[in-house]
Amino acid sequence: MSYLKFDKNLMINLEQSLMKEMLRTNQAGAYHCTSVVDCNTRKQHGLLVIPIPEMENSSHVLLSSMDVSVIQHGAQFNLGLHRYQGGVYSPNGHKYIREFDCESVPRTTYRVGGVILTKEKIFISHENRLLIRYTLVEAHSPTTLRFKPMLAFREVNQLVIANGNLNQDCPEVPNGVSCCLYPGYPNLYMQFNHKPQWNYEPHWYNGFEYLKDLERGVPYTEDLWVPGYFEIPIKKGESIIFSAGTSEVSPRSLAKMYENEIAIRTCRTSFFNCLKNAAKQFYLRDKDGMFMLSGYPWGKILARNTFMSLPGNTIAIDHRADYEAIMATAQKALENFITTGQLDKRIQGIDLPDIPLWCIWALQQYAKAYGAEDCKKNYMTLVGQIMEYLLDNRHPNLQVDQRGMVRTVGTDTPVSWMNASLYGKPVVPRTGYLVEFNALWYNALMFAISLTEGEAAYTSMRELMLQTVETLKPAFIDTFLNDYGYLFDYVNDNYADPSVRPNMAVAIGLDYSPLDRRQRKRVLDVVTRELLTPKGLRTLSPKSFGYRPSYLGSPEEREMALHNGPARPWLFGFYADAYLRVFGHSGVSYIDRMLIGYEDEMTQGCIGSLSQLYDGNPPFSGRGAISHATNVAGILRTIKTLKKFNI
Repeated sequence: MSYLKFDKNLMINLEQSLMKEMLRTNQAGAYHCTSVVDCNTRKQHGLLVIPIPEMENSSHVLLSSMDVSVIQHGAQFNLGLHRYQGGVYSPNGHKYIREFDCESVPRTTYRVGGVILTKEKIFISHENRLLIRYTLVEAHSPTTLRFKPMLAFREVNQLVIANGNLNQDCPEVPNGVSCCLYPGYPNLYMQFNHKPQWNYEPHWYNGFEYLKDLERGVPYTEDLWVPGYFEIPIKKGESIIFSAGTSEVSPRSLAKMYENEIAIRTCRTSFFNCLKNAAKQFYLRDKDGMFMLSGYPWGKILARNTFMSLPGNTIAIDHRADYEAIMATAQKALENFITTGQLDKRIQGIDLPDIPLWCIWALQQYAKAYGAEDCKKNYMTLVGQIMEYLLDNRHPNLQVDQRGMVRTVGTDTPVSWMNASLYGKPVVPRTGYLVEFNALWYNALMFAISLTEGEAAYTSMRELMLQTVETLKPAFIDTFLNDYGYLFDYVNDNYADPSVRPNMAVAIGLDYSPLDRRQRKRVLDVVTRELLTPKGLRTLSPKSFGYRPSYLGSPEEREMALHNGPARPWLFGFYADAYLRVFGHSGVSYIDRMLIGYEDEMTQGCIGSLSQLYDGNPPFSGRGAISHATNVAGILRTIKTLKKFNI
């Protein structure tokens, strides 16, 4: 029995099936994403969505969808499904679905009378090419398949309105045609492994509605261009393979290409395998290096998210080479900023104050996994460079004071991961001494001290770090630990923010913490009581002022709620680390049970992955980006940690 399998009853119930999305990527920035019934519900959905370097590396929807019809005895049965203006669904092809299986590749089984047809989709690794294989399992009469491509050629966050500016030419290529609707775009090659009959009938289809965008209060209606349709007769037991790509392909190679790609897939037969597949989907390799995307469908390459998610999405799934490749690209960007102050053209936010601290944390995880000696060999220079940079107070927005504490300014621009902003100002104006910044700083110092032991070249720096730690530890406790047993979120001059937020979980979950075991437990108790949910830690306690549990409403309402209530799974990784440090082996079964809440999500939202955030109140619905790198990484780290306890 498949781990990810959905039967007819769920698939024909649009209230359920439209809420489930599937995602496939090529690890080079391109992706395919839609609902499990192949009805696009957001403008970022599409059969082939690719980054275009010449257009600021933003992603663009080329092929939005493909309607397939079964034709027998002159009767046509359209298997497609779209939502049109007024909430009208047509042509209701979902009623023919008998099963959807996503264990290896997305596989939909249709039954139309005596016809049984399967559809399987697969992305070619590191190539802008999607293959769809249609197999006629059963048929009692001559059968023909009709393929109607619907084209967008637009940026993922924009919408198309019918216009006369497009290029209507569709020159024929081997077993297909190519199209390029607007200048600056690559050609889209649509080809088959069997020779089709091409019928050129160009026209606009108007009034597509995207349900998710309607719910989000953003523009949600567009028109799509249909240049014509293909027809191919198909026999029982025969397979037709359709290719959509940005380069021409030999039709004879499609079958072998499909089988070769299937052979290297990790089947989603378990919770771990689902997350492992999700983790690899965030990889992006191109001519500039290897990167980690923050998420889909609108994720970017962000410095903070890269370092936060790197250990979980590589080390925890035994992808050491990928860790080193992604770190090499990020290291180059960070070192360039440290030495020149220049921002990176691909990795956004390299200048944020906590980036060096998260980088050290990511290197620490490497040392724990592969040994201090390997870490010294590969990254000692980077660690020394970062620590010297910070100790010398050369960062423009992270200053070490006389007590060894680090201070930042975040009144006008968000500086931490809680980076929601409204009307140009931070929604949560965290400024001054931030609790996780100082905890990460203490952890970085302690790690660097251990790494430089016995290294003559770092003797003077090590002495300075030891002196800094000696004053930092009591200063941290005096600044953040309050009479109620938890940690203030930030302290600025005479103001100590009393909001109960999950940043304190980072402080107690790090390998080196300024708090002793008893103090950690007191903080952990508050986090457990007020922030813990089955989907991660709330970003704000329900008892704190301004609690907004649901990420719903207008863009402004969602921005206000973003860090004021909804839960984040990645924070559970630090919570689990803290819990196991406090309770040891006796806490293992509890953490293992808590993972059930995340495994349940494998069949919800974006199947096989974790959403960006979850409502802070039951039923803890997933919201935001459908697949998020830090969340997948946080849970993978926890699974890896539990394995050390032989769970």
